[in-house]
Amino acid sequence: MTNIKENKLKLYGFNNLTKSLSFNIYDICYTESEEDRKKYIEYIDEQYNAERLTKILTDVTESIGASVLNIAKQDYDPQGASVTILISEEEVPLYVLDTSCNRGIISPSRENIVGHLDKSHITVHTYPESHPQNNISTFRVDIDVSTCGTISPIKALNYLIDSFDSDIITIDYRVRGFTRDVDGRKHFIDHEINSIQNYISKETINRYHLIDMNIYQSNVFHTKMRVKDINLNNYLFEIKEEDLSELQKESIIKMLNKEMTEIFYGMDIPNV
Repeated sequence: MTNIKENKLKLYGFNNLTKSLSFNIYDICYTESEEDRKKYIEYIDEQYNAERLTKILTDVTESIGASVLNIAKQDYDPQGASVTILISEEEVPLYVLDTSCNRGIISPSRENIVGHLDKSHITVHTYPESHPQNNISTFRVDIDVSTCGTISPIKALNYLIDSFDSDIITIDYRVRGFTRDVDGRKHFIDHEINSIQNYISKETINRYHLIDMNIYQSNVFHTKMRVKDINLNNYLFEIKEEDLSELQKESIIKMLNKEMTEIFYGMDIPNV
């Protein structure tokens, strides 16, 4: 893994570059019956509720060297959860902190507050999904990390990947705006990067097929990842591989592959 170089530019004023990381993961599961699909949704809602997602995002904030200003979190009915964290590059003293901010301390009366966003924030939304005519259930997580200043969200990439069971991953990273050095020259990026893959651990890269689409002149980087190996037991809910016939195994693997291919390429594949 390549680390982002420390910013050695002598800047005039504040670093005005905005660095945004959008991270989407999909977890795929075979659910044999309608009852199994309901149980899967309940399981996902319990595993990735607002409280656990808050812990993940708080750890992300710490890993990129930022400080929590405010947290808003919510579990939804019938399913899903959202968390928004307002962060700062440096810790803000209590006497200058907006009184509407909670610094991550959420009392029962404030659990459903709506946080207004500043230049640096982290958000997560979950989307469990199934359909009565399909034995495949999916779980999607959308995470956005946006920072301003010298801290960079891309430092948290490996932690985010490792925090979820990810079959498909799509990652977008973009640097917006410009900052000036002491001589008045504009800088549209303050670190070296030619691919998001530069910041993904080799161990993770070896587990996935990866495709890059980058617009270097606009500082826009995109990577899609699809897991290489399907260990069937990892995708079965409420059943075991040894209880299935060879024909059933082949059929399930075919369904899983179809679902992953459709998500990876962003298109429906007609049933043959």
